[in-house]
Amino acid sequence: MAAIITRSELPEGRPTVTYRTAGDRYVLVEYGAEATVDLCANFFVHEVARRIAASPIPGVRETAPGLRSLLVRFIPRQISQADLVAALEEVHHQVPPPASLTVPSRRIVLPIAFDDSTSREAVHRYQITIRPDAPNAINGNNIDYVTRYNGFTDRDDLYTTILNTEWWNAFTGFYPGLPSLLPLDPRCSISAPKYNPARAWTAEGAVGLGGPCIVIHPLETPGSYQLLGRTLPIADLVRSERSRSLDPVMFLYGDRIQFERVEEAELIELRRQVFEGAYEYRIELGQYSVSEHLAEVSRLSDEVTSCHAEPSSAERKVQIP
Repeated sequence: MAAIITRSELPEGRPTVTYRTAGDRYVLVEYGAEATVDLCANFFVHEVARRIAASPIPGVRETAPGLRSLLVRFIPRQISQADLVAALEEVHHQVPPPASLTVPSRRIVLPIAFDDSTSREAVHRYQITIRPDAPNAINGNNIDYVTRYNGFTDRDDLYTTILNTEWWNAFTGFYPGLPSLLPLDPRCSISAPKYNPARAWTAEGAVGLGGPCIVIHPLETPGSYQLLGRTLPIADLVRSERSRSLDPVMFLYGDRIQFERVEEAELIELRRQVFEGAYEYRIELGQYSVSEHLAEVSRLSDEVTSCHAEPSSAERKVQIP
């Protein structure tokens, strides 16, 4: 873990801030408690990043938001580490508490084909070449394992849970353009342990679940998240004909993704349209009210406690890879 520079207690409902040295050109800023999945901290991270982008700090070259962190790259000849921390501290005091934020947020609707043939092919390759006895590869897929791990009666319950919420893009990273998505409806929280060891191959467009996050693979890569299905291409890193409808990477932090179920044959047709430059992605500009989100979470608290009791029990009965 990087050495701590200093810690700061912000007033009025803002998260605690920890500043860490991350090499000679980076400062890692952490928000809130360690080892927690806190959307409020993530809302705060996004607002800090937006404010730095709108009013750049001299000497700062870029920022990279994480789940509850912000990596800041700076030029030491232009600003010292101490001056950077002081400038960041000033920004933090200017940002309102998360509960009063309304943040820019696009809504993106994506089709998903669950348990598709490429996901099964990835599982098959894994069993043949890496781990034949993998407990998460049940009947040639990962869906049945995720269903059991989360205490669902059948896979349709899993599918319904994924489809019944918008998924918040907490950050983009690990691979260029790979989003890490968390459910905005706390009743739809699901999780799964990762592969052990990792897969050697994952199809572009694959949708996976690892820990509490759903991800979408922007290109063919290795991977360790349990495979749920496949969606449309979300990146165009080589700038082809379909660049007309895609930036190099699709997702911005703070996007909301809504999945719609389709059969694999329909998904294949939609993907063909993307590659031919004929598909129009369904993207709506908008905003997201954190106060309304928190009010809804509070209203659902008893129901959330009840519906999460069964997954906790099921986890203890399922073998970890």
